[in-house]
Amino acid sequence: MKVDRRDFIKTSGMFAAGSMVLPPFVQSCQNVQISADVKSYLDHFEVTTEMLQKVIATAMSKGGDYADLFFEHKISNSLALEDGKVNRAYSNIDFGVGIRVLKGDQTGFAYSENIALDDMLNAAKMAANIANSSASFTAADYNEKLPANYYKISKKWEDVSVKDKVPFVQKVNDKIFSLDDKVIKVNAGMSDESSYVMFYNSEGRLTYDYRPMISFYAVCIMQDGEQIENAYSARSVRRGFEWLTDDLVDELANEAVEKTNLLFKAGKPKAGEMPVVLGAGGSGILLHEAIGHTFEADFNRKGTSIFSDKLNKKVAENFINIIDDGTLPNDRGAINIDDEGNDVQKTYLVKDGILNSYLHDRISAKYYGVEPTGNGRRESFRHMPLPRMRSTYMENGPHTTEEIFAAVDYGVYVDNFSNGEVKIGAGDFTFFVKSGYIIENGKLTTPIKDINIVGNGPQALADISMAANDYKNDSGTWTCGKDGQSVPVTLGLPTVLVKKMTVGGTNA
Repeated sequence: MKVDRRDFIKTSGMFAAGSMVLPPFVQSCQNVQISADVKSYLDHFEVTTEMLQKVIATAMSKGGDYADLFFEHKISNSLALEDGKVNRAYSNIDFGVGIRVLKGDQTGFAYSENIALDDMLNAAKMAANIANSSASFTAADYNEKLPANYYKISKKWEDVSVKDKVPFVQKVNDKIFSLDDKVIKVNAGMSDESSYVMFYNSEGRLTYDYRPMISFYAVCIMQDGEQIENAYSARSVRRGFEWLTDDLVDELANEAVEKTNLLFKAGKPKAGEMPVVLGAGGSGILLHEAIGHTFEADFNRKGTSIFSDKLNKKVAENFINIIDDGTLPNDRGAINIDDEGNDVQKTYLVKDGILNSYLHDRISAKYYGVEPTGNGRRESFRHMPLPRMRSTYMENGPHTTEEIFAAVDYGVYVDNFSNGEVKIGAGDFTFFVKSGYIIENGKLTTPIKDINIVGNGPQALADISMAANDYKNDSGTWTCGKDGQSVPVTLGLPTVLVKKMTVGGTNA
């Protein structure tokens, strides 16, 4: 049965719901059984198993140790509201294949936006040049890998029209205006995408993934006298159209208005070194940036990270457990397979205060003599995979939020970060805090805004003296950048007390 790409993407729920329209097995020309799922993806990309083997053989023709093919077809849509009306919409289709060859720890890479056999062979020849000897290659038997299914959906975004999405963006605009007379402007928008991925390597592994994504945001701008403030609320998950509800609209609108109102009363704390309480949820950005990146194995393999000599050593208090997880259901950072065709997993980076593992792709796993952790990720078929985070968070601790606040005579509580800068080698960071509170005698008092927090990631980790039992995952539109590539991630944290960090404020 021949299924072209146009028909394929209109086949509702074929993979997300698990229904099949093809016979259970078909035979390739080499009399190898191919499952219906894999056959559907082969048809989608209009390639055959014989073509895959020819391209891999060409990639391995100069003595490479390993090669893989990463096929991707991504359909993206977005729309935006300004001045009360949805007035912008955008759609894009991205399609192609990336071909990678490994020789030792060196990588040859090329990609093609056309997957005709000749074009793929030309790209494979370019990637093969990382090696420089002639070699014979014997194709491995096909080894189909059934991916996990961490994002079950009911209605795929390819089956949803713009007119179905516009009312939700309009509703969040109207709701925000109805909540407070100080609202003068709302910007809101929504973006969705569906990605079809197929992977094949020189070891014979053949697997695939369907990756949905929806992001919904609102920016509230308010004015009180001469003072103008704004705040942002957003959600992003791997779900289908059924995720959009009036309850979600109300949640975004109320959060945006509440955050903005807080800023009218905010001031600045005293500047200096003091205890800092990181609020549950979005404060996990500090964990992600200042600590998570230093656990990525390429930085450690190269000796760049300050943690490169601390594996199996104590780096935090005994109650600290830090995890990177690709298996959270419907999470923005979840993936059914990583971009090297590996299983994903829940990986303890820090276990009971001990540095337990780095985040590994194929190259670093081989270097350290361990299995990949499912962290080989890439922005698209145009990029090489790198060790990257997925959902990075800290588990609950043994304390309560009340105990944490009671332990602080004077300090700050922060829960809303807007951006930051981190030096991976030393672990030094600067973060810009959008909002929070001063803590005085164990109580939250004056709201604060627009301050910097400066510190060192490893030191901040070691200085976490208390952690509450109120863990929260932040499902915002977090996107992680590294080496010019961006990938979707999430993060989370319980409320924690860091004994000391430098806080920018007033000298008065």
